[in-house]
Amino acid sequence: MGSVLTVGGGQRVDEHMHSLTQAREAYAARDWATAALRFDAVPTGQLAADDLADYADAVWWLGRIEDNLRLSAAACDAFLADSRPVEAAGAALVLGVLHLARGDEPQGMGWIGRAGHLLEGVPVCPVHGLLLHLTGVEPSLQAGQPAAAVDAARQVRDLGRRLGQPDLVAIGLNGEGRALIRSGHVIDGLRLLDEAMIAVLDGELAPFVSGTLYCHTITACHEVVDVRRMARWTDLAERWLATFPAAVAFGGLCAVHRAQLHLIHGRWNDAERTALQVVPDLDANRIDYAAEAWYVVAEARRLRGDPSAAGAYDEAHARGRDPQPGRALLQLLGGDAAGAATSVRTALTAVGSDWLRRAPLCAAAVEIAVAAGRPGDASAAASELAATAATYATSGLQAMAAGARGAMLLAEGHAEQALPVLRDACRRWHGIGATHDVATTCTRLAETYRALGDEASAAAEDTRAQEAYELLGVPRPGAEAPDGLSRRECEVLTLVAEGRSNREIGEQLFISDRTVGRHLTNIYHKLGVTSRTQAARYAIERGMATTR
Repeated sequence: MGSVLTVGGGQRVDEHMHSLTQAREAYAARDWATAALRFDAVPTGQLAADDLADYADAVWWLGRIEDNLRLSAAACDAFLADSRPVEAAGAALVLGVLHLARGDEPQGMGWIGRAGHLLEGVPVCPVHGLLLHLTGVEPSLQAGQPAAAVDAARQVRDLGRRLGQPDLVAIGLNGEGRALIRSGHVIDGLRLLDEAMIAVLDGELAPFVSGTLYCHTITACHEVVDVRRMARWTDLAERWLATFPAAVAFGGLCAVHRAQLHLIHGRWNDAERTALQVVPDLDANRIDYAAEAWYVVAEARRLRGDPSAAGAYDEAHARGRDPQPGRALLQLLGGDAAGAATSVRTALTAVGSDWLRRAPLCAAAVEIAVAAGRPGDASAAASELAATAATYATSGLQAMAAGARGAMLLAEGHAEQALPVLRDACRRWHGIGATHDVATTCTRLAETYRALGDEASAAAEDTRAQEAYELLGVPRPGAEAPDGLSRRECEVLTLVAEGRSNREIGEQLFISDRTVGRHLTNIYHKLGVTSRTQAARYAIERGMATTR
């Protein structure tokens, strides 16, 4: 019996060694799925410290986060047992990053602090650079201190060059680029982001570092609404991921960026489907990306007129994502213009002085203020957005600013001033493929041309807007307005039918008496009437108002 057990035990040892050899070979080839499968066949107690670290990395790529955390902690202990404090500190840093990504700040900061203690007294090495990035660059960026982030990032970059470590050089360049963008030096910042990514494209960096830099770069492009650059790096990230047999973790992050692009380009069904597919995995390892995925879902539903958008905003909010400005725009869609105005105003107060975070809120504030008849609010938000676009000067921000200013001018009755601004906005939106924004701007252009008496040009813009809405698969807003009346003209006509004077109408809609007069001239022309009484009768007969 004893000899049988010995033989059987020897066979198992041989099998384990064979599996371990296969696991190491698969890991070296970046075949995470095969590596994890073969590591799974080996008792954990038979794995060396390096094997545990590689095993942990392989299962992370597959989205097995709980296994990764357990194995990374075991690797840290094993490195310490082998008197390898640098490698132990590296494992601790990884654990810190992954716990922070899950939203567990206490454990995340605890592991990063442990890494710092392990490096005390150790000669300067690459792990010191990673620690500086996590304790100097990233916290400074999150705290809105770009100058401090630039200084720390340059130290990381210089350390990488001194040690001959391309990973650190690229991480430092990327951190400095993001910090420069935050401080308004967009051209220089984007240049550094692109420079860092050259090392990724050349295959010089570790896979985890490459994936992280793809995410940071794409996120930075999204923040400044540089849609073309964002799309290019997302395409390249997807090609890079396709070179691996399996890459669940980074694949989920990339999917959220793809969903954001679908949203911008008006592919709302694709945006929702892509985002929802990766939410379960993201909930386990990247709560911030899971929140963003739900926000994309909410936006896609709102734009399609789906009432379940409210629940999706709640899901994003529950994961830590500010649901504004989407939630305020949903209020507007539901007819609560005053409530929407209050919501977006408090959202602007909450974000403070961060211009990039304020930009989408300002764009929404203009839309809401125009609908609520609050020209002062619209003007202030449009002016701030114009200043932001002038500072950051990306295609998307310039399109947002032009569209907002054009909408504000049109609402105030300044059609001649609005026309060139709206034409510029339409050109810019078309250039980045933002179908919904093109449709909205064309609708406003049609209204502008009609206000100037150019019916032929108005009809052409109406056609263009209709084609865009058909491409989006949604009905054109306000299409039911009679006889080509604009939304604002309908509001004026309703108040005329209620017996209000021009002055009273101006006070109600927050516009001047002169602007009311312009609207009435357009209304008379469109309806073919010649008096206030005839216009009022028209409104009452069509159920637009009742007599007081």
